[in-house]
Amino acid sequence: MTEPATGVIDAAVLDRTEPEERTEPVWGAVVSLALGVFGLVTAEFLPASLLTRLAQDLGVSEGAAGQAVTATAVVGAIAAPTMAIVTKRLDRRLVMWMLTVLLIVSNLFAAFASSLTMLLLARVVLGVALGGFWSMSAAMAMRLVPMRLMPRAMSIILTGVSVATVTAAPVGAYVGDIWGWRTAFMIAAVVGALTLLVQLATIPSLPPTGVASFRTLVEVLKRPTIRVALLVVLLVASGQFAGFTYVRPFLETVPVMPIETISLVLLAYGIGGFFGNFAGGFLAERNLKLAVGLAPLLIALSALAMLTLGASPIVAAIAVAGWGFAFGAVPVGIQTWMVRAAPDQAESAGGLMVATFQVAIALGAVFGGLLVDHAGVASAFAYGSAATLLAALVTFAIGPKQAE
Repeated sequence: MTEPATGVIDAAVLDRTEPEERTEPVWGAVVSLALGVFGLVTAEFLPASLLTRLAQDLGVSEGAAGQAVTATAVVGAIAAPTMAIVTKRLDRRLVMWMLTVLLIVSNLFAAFASSLTMLLLARVVLGVALGGFWSMSAAMAMRLVPMRLMPRAMSIILTGVSVATVTAAPVGAYVGDIWGWRTAFMIAAVVGALTLLVQLATIPSLPPTGVASFRTLVEVLKRPTIRVALLVVLLVASGQFAGFTYVRPFLETVPVMPIETISLVLLAYGIGGFFGNFAGGFLAERNLKLAVGLAPLLIALSALAMLTLGASPIVAAIAVAGWGFAFGAVPVGIQTWMVRAAPDQAESAGGLMVATFQVAIALGAVFGGLLVDHAGVASAFAYGSAATLLAALVTFAIGPKQAE
């Protein structure tokens, strides 16, 4: 692999041994990572679909029980940039196995929780697994397939996100209603155990290729290409979550859709994301700048269509589906950009990306809430459109080069 175009960084500072590019892909291991992310995202989404019964059973308010989601996000943001540092001497195969074990433990803790404290502990454990996985998945994919196949590998891994997004909430709610919310977490633990078996069988030995440190994070952050990529992440994620967080009240008040129709529209969003993920991988293999730039541009256009023509139920439904398709394509292009910009420190770059994404989610949701409270739902959509349009313009102007 070549040194990033941003200039040579002292090897003594980064203390690295750059991995040799694999000539033959290990698709079984890539699929095992997709199973891992499916299990993690499913576990992350479960409380939202089980909240009412969970809160009643633990004797707490729904607001208090909802902090189970917050705890996972906060811990994930901390774990993402530090996981490579904490595990710097360990084989990456062993690290992934450990993270999957934490997923299983988290679900078991949640299933047997007798208090809110125990539930929050379970969600903290999940946050460590979630943040660690996201920070290392792209770096592992880079070592499991040749670099030219990296977008395809990431699209396969991120299929786990798409499937979990579409199925986790409705299946969790169904299981919770029929057999109880604890059973849903037990099933998630079983999924984690099956994932661990597949990972044990397929992931090859991947010795650490560099000694990560907090200084490494700073050095990687100094690379201009990385900073541009993180700016795009900040704009896209904040715009996405400032706007789409409030899509249901928009659909209820502007095109005035009944709840049954809204459910179908949101299902279309999830299905759109599933296909967008593969489209993003296909395009990233051929033109990375186009892949990274088109996705936020389509989000901006979808939000704008809802603002201007959203009174039409048909237009609103098509715009939401297009929004899902576009956002599904975002992670593939961004993660490919990050590892190509820092192939020697892909884990540190991945950690910075995940931490930025989590911060942007929080900022976007808070800012969107303020806009909705003071200027109405349309203002949140306007910010989402403006932020993602700016992300697209930045990408096309100074985004990834084909050589990266």
